[in-house]
Amino acid sequence: MNKILIEKIKESLSSVLPITFIVLFLSVTITPMPLGTLVLFLTGAVLLILGTAFFSLGTDTAMIPMGDGIGAQLLKTKNIWAVLGITLLIGVLITLAEPDLQVLAGQVPSIPNMTLVLTVALGVGIFFVIAMLRTLFKIKLSRLLWVFYLLVFVLSAFIPNEFVSVAFDSGGGTTGPITVPFIMALGIGLASIRGDRNAQDDSFGLIALCSIGPILAVLLLGIVYGNLEAGYTPVVAPQVGDTRQLAAVFVKALPSYIKEVVSALIPIIVFCTIFQLIFRRFNKRQLERICVGFLYTFIGLALFLTGVNVGFMPAGYFLGEELASSSAKWLLVPLGMLIGYFLVTAEPAVHVLNKQVETITNGGVTQKAMMLSLSIGVGLSVGLSMLRVLTGLSIYWLLIPGYGIALLLTLFVPKTFTGIAFDSGGVASGPMTTTFLLPFAMGACEAVGGNILTDAFGIVAMVAMTPLITIQLLGVLYSRKQAVPVPVPAAVVAEAEEEEDEILEI
Repeated sequence: MNKILIEKIKESLSSVLPITFIVLFLSVTITPMPLGTLVLFLTGAVLLILGTAFFSLGTDTAMIPMGDGIGAQLLKTKNIWAVLGITLLIGVLITLAEPDLQVLAGQVPSIPNMTLVLTVALGVGIFFVIAMLRTLFKIKLSRLLWVFYLLVFVLSAFIPNEFVSVAFDSGGGTTGPITVPFIMALGIGLASIRGDRNAQDDSFGLIALCSIGPILAVLLLGIVYGNLEAGYTPVVAPQVGDTRQLAAVFVKALPSYIKEVVSALIPIIVFCTIFQLIFRRFNKRQLERICVGFLYTFIGLALFLTGVNVGFMPAGYFLGEELASSSAKWLLVPLGMLIGYFLVTAEPAVHVLNKQVETITNGGVTQKAMMLSLSIGVGLSVGLSMLRVLTGLSIYWLLIPGYGIALLLTLFVPKTFTGIAFDSGGVASGPMTTTFLLPFAMGACEAVGGNILTDAFGIVAMVAMTPLITIQLLGVLYSRKQAVPVPVPAAVVAEAEEEEDEILEI
């Protein structure tokens, strides 16, 4: 296990170091950073590396096997109503377990927190049921995506503009590091039991549909509550004068994030325990590994959330504010693209998705190709978001054409890539986006005197949108590559002809 953990730390290093070097470079060139903020960021980067490594190890040994087992067992259950009831319960529990949901609730002060949390959780649960029915009855994913996204844009016309960005952000924010590995593994488990030729196509797409649930739920609440007020919490960097104060900042913050992770994991652990008692799916050795995996997941998420919230959030806000305040504020666009390109590689759930894609496609789509497509997509989304900050461009001018292109592409790409692409949108917009990119946009917006609620918020929605296009374009390239016949060397042809002649003589 120690050897595997070391490998995970190396993988995490390769993901986190690029964004760390970019911030370091900017801090000593264009945007000189206060020493306290820089030290907080570097300490956060260390915690991020360790946290991502433990989280990845935990998902491999606990979340994925458990999700896979539950998915496989559900299809064996004869009672369809029991299956749908269990699915609804899973969707609600894992959404309540997502730490980003509390952040979303704080952005909408005009709606009681518990009302918003329960509505969003129910929205995810209902769409998880829809995703299950799609798998059972082999309904084409693209048809559902067309229907529900058209409904989303129709409903968005009836709520205030200040609230639209928050609603779309909720779709990416609630499919985070807890939700993604579990749902993805469950989808693969469902498909593995079916065993038909289209099972691979249907193993993806659960996250895609579950990402729509929160958007519709928040929009419906917006219509019910009428005059809505969105809000935000300003980013305040802790003052650090020496190493003792630095340690105190992280030590003080760690218990609150431990509490978050515990409250997130307990519902899932309770559900998995009840599932095991009823179905006896796993043997003793497998259960021991799963228990250790949950411990790794707990350690990883606690370290990760502490690192990004305490270390990365102030640094992101400062960089955005300083760049927008400079005489060369146009640098926000290319630098934002560069930051987005590398930041997505530090998202913990992204590696889970890429690994699953490579496994399901038997290496046809490599992790490297997936990461490149995701990086290009997120880089474009951050660049466009910075353009919105500088110009005040309405998010509708980007979301409607973007989703229009994404939905049109579903008509031309292999079905597997439709599911992968729309899953990747929810995966890419995780905690790194909400704790670094959103403060980055807020700092820039504050500096140029823009409206934070309409111009800065929406960056999570943008990050969730662009991979839908880039991953499907990857699917187009993949399908063309599969269609092109591979040239056979002349020597191999000659040898085959000789063998054929010998067989004919016999």
